[in-house]
Amino acid sequence: MTMESAPVPGNGQATAVQAHTVHPPRRSGGGARAQPGERRAVRYGRLAPLLCADAVAPPVAFALVVPVSWPWPLVAVQAVAQVLLFAQRRLYGMRLSPSVLSELPALLGLALLQWYVTMEVLDAWAPQQAIGWAVLAYGAGVQTVLTCAGRAAVYRARRRAAARRPLSTLVVGQGPPARQVTAALYDHPAYGLRPVGLVAAPAAGEEKQTTDVSLPVLGSPQEVRRAIVQNSVRHAMFTAPPEATPDGAALFTLLTGHGCRVWLVNGPGAVAEPPVGGRPDHLWGFTAQPLHDRTNRPVGHGVKRAVDAVLATVGLLLAAPVMAACALAVRLSDGPGVIFRQERVGRHGRPFVLLKFRTLRPADVQESATRWNVASDGRMSRVGRVLRRTSLDELPQLWNVLRGDMSMVGPRPERPYFVAQFSRAHPGYQARHRMPVGITGLAQVNGLRGDTSIEERARFDNRYIETWSLWQDACVLARTAGALFRLGGS
Repeated sequence: MTMESAPVPGNGQATAVQAHTVHPPRRSGGGARAQPGERRAVRYGRLAPLLCADAVAPPVAFALVVPVSWPWPLVAVQAVAQVLLFAQRRLYGMRLSPSVLSELPALLGLALLQWYVTMEVLDAWAPQQAIGWAVLAYGAGVQTVLTCAGRAAVYRARRRAAARRPLSTLVVGQGPPARQVTAALYDHPAYGLRPVGLVAAPAAGEEKQTTDVSLPVLGSPQEVRRAIVQNSVRHAMFTAPPEATPDGAALFTLLTGHGCRVWLVNGPGAVAEPPVGGRPDHLWGFTAQPLHDRTNRPVGHGVKRAVDAVLATVGLLLAAPVMAACALAVRLSDGPGVIFRQERVGRHGRPFVLLKFRTLRPADVQESATRWNVASDGRMSRVGRVLRRTSLDELPQLWNVLRGDMSMVGPRPERPYFVAQFSRAHPGYQARHRMPVGITGLAQVNGLRGDTSIEERARFDNRYIETWSLWQDACVLARTAGALFRLGGS
């Protein structure tokens, strides 16, 4: 495979990149792709100094302002409250250009709020230690200064560390905006973002400039995916909204699915929506705002995973007699090999082994992997037909849910052969892998099982993902329970 090379204007500070290659990131430990757990560790590791700086400021302020008879429990509560309030105001979010001066109004306002609550609590519960308005103003001011000083030190250390160990970044766009954004990243290493590829073809009629730095041009999803894996790409810069970019929606899904943080970088005259939290961000004068994946809800998905584990455990316990009876029936009717194992594609395209009660013994592995439907196969025994029509053959998948391969509710997993086939035929099919696959789903409760439209299934699956909520999961499970023994299983 060959890739074009796009010229990058700049001052030559960056190391030259050879054309027709995807180069490894400059970081210790080689170029292996970071696992999801490692990415979380890096994120939390970068956050820890800021949390410490914010948590230390209230106790130190109390020591300076109220040196006698410290209410230590209240001080500890205020330290925790400061961190929680900052989190609620999204002061811990990833920013390209963090500035203490831009945060100052929020920091001062939250400090005044904390000290006012402290004053009211002391006045109600410990009048002998009550403080007045002058002490409140002085304490809030000292706490704000300490918080600003701590945050400024952390930001300075972050910029130095980012320049030493930049994160691999893709630029998505074409023409002058893409070149300008790439040049800004190269010329200002303090942002900690090192371009490793340009996702776009050069604009028609555009003349290439002669420079000593060039980037691979990635023109297909396969090339983008390979670049992400080989370079451990962490960030992507769109120079136009994804919906205004060719294949932008699919590219956005691909990037977020691999854990990349996506930004929209607008040039002069461009209109951008107000950033979350109201605090503007920029990339060397370009307006920059994060583009959030609506499926990226860590707290909600954590609750979903906990609910799945509880339901799967309870389900396995309650269904144990039924599963034993099914296993015995399969063994007596069809011989050894009660459990059928098959490779399926899960979240973000990761394969796993799905478990079912065997209803038909395939002729070989090829038939198992590539035959679409065996509902009318004459080799199926009477027991197998009953299991399929009542969906009891799906019960072993509760173990897949308990292991974390699947969820109770989500898009149904498919075999790799058909995933590749359907992804080529239906543009939205690959996007259904943004969430964990499930035993049942919105498409299934709407009758889309067996030989039904793949396009309609993908449409329902993507709607489920984009409108996901725990209540929707409960509704799907309720509808599934009502139709469990209805004839017509796939």
